[in-house]
Amino acid sequence: MTSPAPARLFGTDGVRALANGDVLTPELALAVARSAAHELLARRSAPGRPLAVIGRDTRPSGPMLEAAAAAGFASAGVDVRLLGVVPTPLVAHACARGGVDLGLVVSASHNAMPDNGLKLFGPGGWKLPDDVEVALEAGLGAARERPTGTDLGSIEPAHGETDAYVADLLESVTARPEGLRVVVDCAQGAASSLAPEVYRRAGADVVAIAADGNGAQINDGSGATHLELVRAAVLEHGADLGLAHDGDADRQAAVDATGEVVDGDQLLALLAVGRKERGRLPDATVVATVMSNLGFLRAMEREGIAVVQTAVGDRYVLEAMRAGGHLLGGEQSGHTVQLDHGTTGDGLLTGLSVLGRMAETGRSLAELAAVMHRLPQVLVNVRAERSRAQDADVLDAVAREQEQLGGSGRLLLRPSGTEPLVRVMVEAETPEQAEAVAQRLAAVVGGS
Repeated sequence: MTSPAPARLFGTDGVRALANGDVLTPELALAVARSAAHELLARRSAPGRPLAVIGRDTRPSGPMLEAAAAAGFASAGVDVRLLGVVPTPLVAHACARGGVDLGLVVSASHNAMPDNGLKLFGPGGWKLPDDVEVALEAGLGAARERPTGTDLGSIEPAHGETDAYVADLLESVTARPEGLRVVVDCAQGAASSLAPEVYRRAGADVVAIAADGNGAQINDGSGATHLELVRAAVLEHGADLGLAHDGDADRQAAVDATGEVVDGDQLLALLAVGRKERGRLPDATVVATVMSNLGFLRAMEREGIAVVQTAVGDRYVLEAMRAGGHLLGGEQSGHTVQLDHGTTGDGLLTGLSVLGRMAETGRSLAELAAVMHRLPQVLVNVRAERSRAQDADVLDAVAREQEQLGGSGRLLLRPSGTEPLVRVMVEAETPEQAEAVAQRLAAVVGGS
């Protein structure tokens, strides 16, 4: 009997785990930085000293991991510039400007405060391909030549990167949202000071909440995964909309003036329609994942916009966009990528785009989001071996249920990439119908 293959350290979005626990330690951060330097910079042909930038969110563990990673880069002969507390897309933007070989983000995104993570960007601001991450991981324990003396890398604060990022964000605005009042929930995270400033400079009347930068409370009852706070604030302040970022601000969720949630599919749909009208949607095509709501697919078909669907994960959305020359893509979770303005999901860019669309049309967010009717969706996680999703009895049950739903619904079984789970997703015309189908399928997958 063969032993199972060890789980990969890198998931779909870097390394993420309990900070200073069994996996994500300062020692690991140092080793990841050293290995990344050797794996990526061995391919480097540019003259001069290689350069890495590091940004982090507000978590208490951030400075510890930042210091360890900086030491890892410097010990491999790489100069390091510390960006401090900044959104993830700012790190990607710094890499895309040129002259930067590596970017490292110390953040666990929307996870709870005790977690943290390590996410890498290469030259041009692109996330690392799977094969590079595999090589990087394999080289974590390798013996390396150690530079000494003046061959060691330097570690200094970065200068000018935030100003350059903000300037490019403001340049993207299609119409100034003068007079629009927006509640901005910063999740006590990386955008706590920057997001309110950017929206104000764009012309909006901003009410900032969860914006003290208190990392001990990051994502705690606030942000893109906890919309109760922003909904209440929108109603309290009579705002036109609310925007909620996650801990590293690479995505955002929204609520309209009535407090109704506008999810990532709806945001993607209204932005796609706007881009098509302005001639900024090449081949009238948008990229989304297999988890996108059926209502999104119907709306895009009605608007004459093709949809390319990918596996779940913004990296796969991005790969399809680059391969097909598409400028707009995103996920239901609120990760939205606009390749003519950035190389990764950017919550601030999305927020500015939504505000610009409202300003240029004079329509409310609710009116714009009505371009699609969101079908009720039920997601059930079933504890079972991931291969169960392909067993004959499960596939037969899926075929029967889909036949009964016909064109009025959709279902999807997706094995978890990290746990022994099969995720059962069902969409139907009513919540009751979706729930009933999901529970029947869950029972088959679970073997009960």
